Amino acid sequence: QVQLVESGGGLVQPGGSLRLSCVASGTPFSIYNMGWYRQAPGKQRELVASITTGGSPNYADSVKGRFTISRDNAKNTVYLQMNSLKPEDTAVYYCNAKPIWLPASSGSWGQGTQVTVSS
Repeated sequence: QVQLVESGGGLVQPGGSLRLSCVASGTPFSIYNMGWYRQAPGKQRELVASITTGGSPNYADSVKGRFTISRDNAKNTVYLQMNSLKPEDTAVYYCNAKPIWLPASSGSWGQGTQVTVSS
């Protein structure tokens, strides 16, 4: 089973940027479709962005044009570049990995990293 460790969260002012990283270990990284989810207090966890094994990205409407997901298979790492951050982006961000033969599974999760957007 894959293990995921996120990093890069923190406190940033509105309009600022952060880059989240998620390092995977335990099994070959290239077999996983990867995703970033977030959960704000009192809200359900939601998909922010995902990227297939072939590098095709998908974004939630709320982050299109501001966030960019990418992956480096050589480093077993997926990134989320977040620009023009807004207070409503405040949440715990989680990395998720789903094997390509189980696209409907819940997948494996990291421990999460807090992102706070506030002045």
